[in-house]
Amino acid sequence: MVRHIVMWKLKDSAEGNGKARNAQIIKERLEGLKEKISQIEEIEVGINSDASPAGNYDVVLVMTCKDFAALKEYAEHPDHVEAGSFVKKVVEARAAVDYEY
Repeated sequence: MVRHIVMWKLKDSAEGNGKARNAQIIKERLEGLKEKISQIEEIEVGINSDASPAGNYDVVLVMTCKDFAALKEYAEHPDHVEAGSFVKKVVEARAAVDYEY
């Protein structure tokens, strides 16, 4: 199995929305991919708590798939590309890690 973890820091405002609204849009769009992309075994998107210290990332994606070939198919899937196009517009910084377990 492969775990794909991505964290984003969001811009304070982008696409006509504040950070909190864009975080919610990202969560809805990414979690909605489970129904569209068969390579996704599990997916969870978390929004950082307002109680967290300043400087933390705002949104995290934790996704599991069968292997690195499935991860590549997920990454290239048109629905993922579409969701990613919104994310890129509202993100200030990104960090990611993919690993086998």
